[in-house]
Amino acid sequence: MDDVIIIGGSFAGLAAALQLGRARRKVSVLDTGLPRNRFAGHSHGLLGHDHKPPLDILAEARRQLTRYPSVRLITSRAESVSGVIDDFQVLTADGETLRARRLILSYGVVDRMPEVPGFAESWGSAIVPCPYCDGFEVAGRHWGLIWSGPASHNYVRLYHDWTDTLTVFANGHDIPAAIRADLARRKIPVIDGRITEIARHGEHSASVKLDAGPDIAVDILFAHPRNQPSSGLHGSLGLATVDTPLGIAIKVDERRETSTPGIYAAGDLANPGMPSVTMATAHGATAGISAQQSMLV
Repeated sequence: MDDVIIIGGSFAGLAAALQLGRARRKVSVLDTGLPRNRFAGHSHGLLGHDHKPPLDILAEARRQLTRYPSVRLITSRAESVSGVIDDFQVLTADGETLRARRLILSYGVVDRMPEVPGFAESWGSAIVPCPYCDGFEVAGRHWGLIWSGPASHNYVRLYHDWTDTLTVFANGHDIPAAIRADLARRKIPVIDGRITEIARHGEHSASVKLDAGPDIAVDILFAHPRNQPSSGLHGSLGLATVDTPLGIAIKVDERRETSTPGIYAAGDLANPGMPSVTMATAHGATAGISAQQSMLV
């Protein structure tokens, strides 16, 4: 029996495994090799790894974990989970049954791309969600924002630290008159109509095609599609969740423990705020340490 099974081996899961391995706890990490940010050419804002490709960072992290003999990395998907604290069972896609005293869920979320031609192909390059991740590289240039709801108004204020040139694409949303007046006061144009296609040009820039009117060119386009957990294991376990503007997140306490004793969660799966590699790594380390300390006698 393992001490801990970690389901999801991206930044949060590997950070948890590192802490547990250094505590000489027996750990199995299940991972499918499909991290959420695999579409990004570079990862930014992670201390010591700024501007490195995220897949390279993860590959190096996995290599470093081979120093710890109690950590086992398994390339497989968790199909089902059952049991209670001190005796959880995980069935893998390869038919193997693993048992552990604790579980850490870090399988992340997937972004639900709108059915707009060119959107999915531009995701992570010409279309991005986070100014902290990509804003510096395109600072002072023409940004576009695809309106997605009330939270978009806050993004307008946030982006001002990076650029003074912003165009809002309503994309069929009914933006209230008071918000439109505020955007006008800030000299931010609002383009009505629905987006019919995104044409990517080079690494970042894109043209936004609309159902009426001319195409609009921008140097970077920000969008916030809804997301969903990349697995339904939390549902089968009956874990409590919280609603966010973009989807649901697993509810955790300050030690990253879920509503079920012995199960912890970290990374975008359990982050109702602004997700980032830095936060995922920190929360993963917290989950690993908390799981280890919960087994002390």
